[in-house]
Amino acid sequence: MEKTELIDVLLNKGVADILPSRGFLEKELASGRKLTIYAGFDPTAPTLHIGHTIQIRKLRHFQDLGHKVIFLIGDFTARIGDPTDKTSARKQLTEKEIKTNLKLYKKQAGKFIRFTGKNAAVVKFNNDWLGKMKFADVLHLASQMTVDQMLKRDMFARRIEEEKPIYIHEFMYPLMQGYDSVAMNVDGEVGGNDQLFNMLAGRTLLKQLKNKEKFVITTKLLEDNNGKKMGKSEGNMISLIDSPEQMYGKIMSWTDGLIVPGFELCTDYTPDQIAFVKDELNNGINPRDIKMRLAYEIVKTCIDEKSAQLAEQAFVKTFQKKESHEHIPEIKANGRTLETILLEENIVASKTELRRLVEARAVTNFETKAVISVEETKKHPTGDVYKIGKSRIVRIV
Repeated sequence: MEKTELIDVLLNKGVADILPSRGFLEKELASGRKLTIYAGFDPTAPTLHIGHTIQIRKLRHFQDLGHKVIFLIGDFTARIGDPTDKTSARKQLTEKEIKTNLKLYKKQAGKFIRFTGKNAAVVKFNNDWLGKMKFADVLHLASQMTVDQMLKRDMFARRIEEEKPIYIHEFMYPLMQGYDSVAMNVDGEVGGNDQLFNMLAGRTLLKQLKNKEKFVITTKLLEDNNGKKMGKSEGNMISLIDSPEQMYGKIMSWTDGLIVPGFELCTDYTPDQIAFVKDELNNGINPRDIKMRLAYEIVKTCIDEKSAQLAEQAFVKTFQKKESHEHIPEIKANGRTLETILLEENIVASKTELRRLVEARAVTNFETKAVISVEETKKHPTGDVYKIGKSRIVRIV
């Protein structure tokens, strides 16, 4: 990809916003300086997921342009957990849990950015500076932002309205994440658009403490049909430790509305290729066939091409030729009703769609062919395989 095309992809593909402005970043890129950009990842789970690859890909665009990129592991901030969009305080992790969780992060990120060779990415840990701060340093940091600024965050306002507690340590999270920018003296930061407040805290602190302007790139989120971010907290993620068959099958269970966002956010497709996908969908090409292409691309990138080929073969054998049940995606019931499972795991988009499918006798036991009634969707499933609509098949365990 030529430099002009790469810059266009950097500035546009999957981007929600650029602050302080797109023009500011364009000027920085044209300056000839080697910029330092980072994205941070709190090890609150033992694996990254495909939502994380959106920001990691953006780091790779900067790396390919010759800039320095930092893959920051928030081993200190993970002790609190980001309160963004949380209706209650998160469970604080132990140091042992954090160390266990972060073991795979560099290896998984290495599928997308280079940690060796020319212009290698750097791994840093924010415990290296946050863990050494004295209480006087914390007080100085806390003096840089007001309570009023914190209360402007939507989730804190909701907590107050719902009369739920806000703990002081949760106020500290944006300050800690913001201080990462100061400690590393970066030029820019990449993160999901749900991280905007935290990243702007870093912009504020860097300006106040070092008189330096920092740009922020927020990326679009991969969201399910209910508008929830697909990630660790919502329990609907596609993990980078999923098997190729699991990853492929989960993507094939996505609704058609996720096809275009999937190509934009989770593949290396160019804007022209994505426009072609849109034309295919508008011109009556079977969405399932395009979704198979999407699943193949994601598995190829996250694992390797051979795995993508085998996963696709397994899918065709199971779902199109119906010769095997071996690779049907498994979902843990966890005490949920069938209706709740199908909704929370994004097998169906809404209760309305589920009711329509049930009324059309399109929800069945895959093995016995028995039609599932409305009453049965309210019950707890017991290890059966279900077919929902024409091509969605899941095993409840």
